[in-house]
Amino acid sequence: MTIKLITVGKIKEKYLSNGISEYAKRLSRYCKLDIVEISDEKIPDNAGEKQEEMVKVTEGQKILNHLKDGIYTIALCVEGKQLDSVELCETIDRLAVTGKSTIAFIIGGSVGLSDEVKSKADLKLSFSKFTFPHQLMRLILLEQIYRSFKITSNETYHK
Repeated sequence: MTIKLITVGKIKEKYLSNGISEYAKRLSRYCKLDIVEISDEKIPDNAGEKQEEMVKVTEGQKILNHLKDGIYTIALCVEGKQLDSVELCETIDRLAVTGKSTIAFIIGGSVGLSDEVKSKADLKLSFSKFTFPHQLMRLILLEQIYRSFKITSNETYHK
């Protein structure tokens, strides 16, 4: 199985890079991990709704360029469905059994995902009602994907 992360922006903080590298290494036992970084659009500090929407649309087009037919797509967004770790594991397992060889997780930039990207998603997923920095979300997501593979493999992992 291939897990593809399509993310907006580069990781600038070393502690996040180190954590992401650690989970990428751990995941290599269970799947092929493909991380695609989309360049983020610059947005003024006092941007209005129209400017933010333009940024979402521009970043969204870049994201959509990396989505191919047949890839199951999960968009991370606040209005998505909340799953616990076991439910995420069951979702990934079900997709694998039904022949989905690639699952793409999409993490938007600082202003979120465009409506077009969300409409193309097979599943909209929310990790919390809290707002997380998109760079930190990449680390959190990788940890939960790793946890899913550990659960599936019936291997111990801290709770």
